Amino acid sequence: MGTLANENFNIELQQLDAANDTARKQRTQWLLTSPNPPSFCHELINTVKKIVLPHGKTKKQSRNGAFFSFLKGLFPILSWGRNYKGTKFKYDIMAGLALASLCIPQSIGYANLAKLDPQYGLYTSVVPPLIYAVMGSSREIAIGPVAVVSLLLSAMVPKIVDPAVDHIAYRNLVFTVTFFTGAFQAVFGLFRLGFLVDFLSHAAIVGFMGGAAIVIGLQQLKGLLGIKHFTTKTDVVSVLEAVYKSLHNEPWFPLNFVLGCSFLIFILITRFIGKRNKKMFWLPAIAPLLSVVLSTLIVYLTKADQHGVKIVKHFKGGINPSSLHQLQFNSPHIGELAKIGLICAIVALTEAIAVGRSFASIKGYHLDGNKEMVAMGCMNLVGSLTSCYTATGSFSRTAVNFSAGCETVVSNIVMAITVLISLELLTKLLYYTPLAILASIILSALPGLIDISEACHIWKVDKTDFIICIAAFFGVLFGSVEIGLLIAVGISFGKIVLGTIRPSVELQGRLPGTDTFCDITQFPVATETPGILIIRVNNTSLCFANANFIRGRILSTVTNGSEEHTKEKIRVLVLDMSNVMNVDTSGIVALEELHRELVSRGIQLAIANLRWKVINKLKAAKFLDKLGKGWIFLTVGDAVDACLNTKMSDLSTINC
Repeated sequence: MGTLANENFNIELQQLDAANDTARKQRTQWLLTSPNPPSFCHELINTVKKIVLPHGKTKKQSRNGAFFSFLKGLFPILSWGRNYKGTKFKYDIMAGLALASLCIPQSIGYANLAKLDPQYGLYTSVVPPLIYAVMGSSREIAIGPVAVVSLLLSAMVPKIVDPAVDHIAYRNLVFTVTFFTGAFQAVFGLFRLGFLVDFLSHAAIVGFMGGAAIVIGLQQLKGLLGIKHFTTKTDVVSVLEAVYKSLHNEPWFPLNFVLGCSFLIFILITRFIGKRNKKMFWLPAIAPLLSVVLSTLIVYLTKADQHGVKIVKHFKGGINPSSLHQLQFNSPHIGELAKIGLICAIVALTEAIAVGRSFASIKGYHLDGNKEMVAMGCMNLVGSLTSCYTATGSFSRTAVNFSAGCETVVSNIVMAITVLISLELLTKLLYYTPLAILASIILSALPGLIDISEACHIWKVDKTDFIICIAAFFGVLFGSVEIGLLIAVGISFGKIVLGTIRPSVELQGRLPGTDTFCDITQFPVATETPGILIIRVNNTSLCFANANFIRGRILSTVTNGSEEHTKEKIRVLVLDMSNVMNVDTSGIVALEELHRELVSRGIQLAIANLRWKVINKLKAAKFLDKLGKGWIFLTVGDAVDACLNTKMSDLSTINC
């Protein structure tokens, strides 16, 4: 009876093994007979269709419907504008007025930072916000001039033309740079090249913004101390040297410093009150404008300008004049202007998209980065034709807009109209505005750019990212804006390239009681299978840059593994390709060489988890025929089970 029971059990076990083997072969056939992936041309055509018809086009959709869908994608106001209600306008107009009260003094200050006349800052707060309101998809972002972009322009354009020598030529070059900035931004969005912005990593942005904030602050010493002659350089050493020489060689009027510091303290106190009491959000919003009004009144009544206080003086008002004929496309420095435009485009997009997405996540909606790029590009293109310099999203003004309860981008329209009215009616009143107040307004906005807590967080999480952060910070601080950006992007590229050409391979084992295979270094409880070595390649691409290195690492791991497997010789190497999304001809040659080397050592190669593009190319190269389709598996578990259910001494018989 016992013998009969054992025979029945063995028969059932054999039937189960046969069923499992059939199921494994069927799963392998699914992998081998999968359809070819779409070609490059097909993917390109689909990308263009998504750009032109973002909502898709059905068979029933008419040409008019497709065109209207395209217009709604390009101009989001056509979608939400039909449902806009008066209750929303009540909040938008309040937010817009609060925004304008902060925008007017900041725009004048940022124009001064960019070495332009005050009116150009206000022009930049009129046209770009109106264009963005029609084309942009963020509800909270506030458009206008910002400190970092103003610094970029004032640091790079004077290397071509000194504004102190030829202010008109300098202004025209700034308009031309703005045109290139808008063109690059629009192209990035139309061709979905948003990944280019990502080359400025989060760590690089934190370091760059921190360094830029300090540089901007040092630049304000000119207005705060009433210095006449100042350096065009932006590094700390040059600025401090210029300040030292000016204070010792020129008469110094302390009234500028007293006036600027007094109102700086006032603005910072109102900001502290606004943070402590959310209902008082309007107080820090109107504080800069209130400072301008009060300081202008003080200077006018006391005639402080006759006692050394530097004032704005001439301030041209009116509607934005056309600047079409001022664009310098025939300039011998056109290549340099395009380079500056590219840098400004990337930095401006990085700041705007980061600001827009952070507030969109709070409100619970998604912000399409590519559409934002198109909107930013169009507004800067139009802005360059209407006497505006580069505009983008401002974090400080967006925070005010959000706190004021804005519902849509109509708040930007309200702000632009308010600024336009100010240009028409109030510019003459700003003749006596002291430059020290503009410096104090810019200084008050800088603490938000320095994020020490985030730098500490980066240090705790990733030391390499911290090096990038510090390199960008000191590059901007002691070199220049371009050097800081170049160092940050260079180290980021180096990190990517090093990870690509020197990827790791890991030895895998099975977790007890599961069919899960994982790194035995990370999970010491994972056990290796006798006679079988499982290796996973940790890189998305097996290409010319890393193919030979990966082959060498695998062979080295096989050699070390053979030394450790003293009880039983390695018969099979299972290569887990789950992380490899693509392979080129160099990668295929490396796999062929690996296969030949393993055969010479008496080891069979098995491959598992082949991705769509990879298996398609391996079939086209006939590598699967050389290896044997019986050694291709859907999962690592299938590969290990197939080897265990086969006599290890006669593995070559398994070849479909």
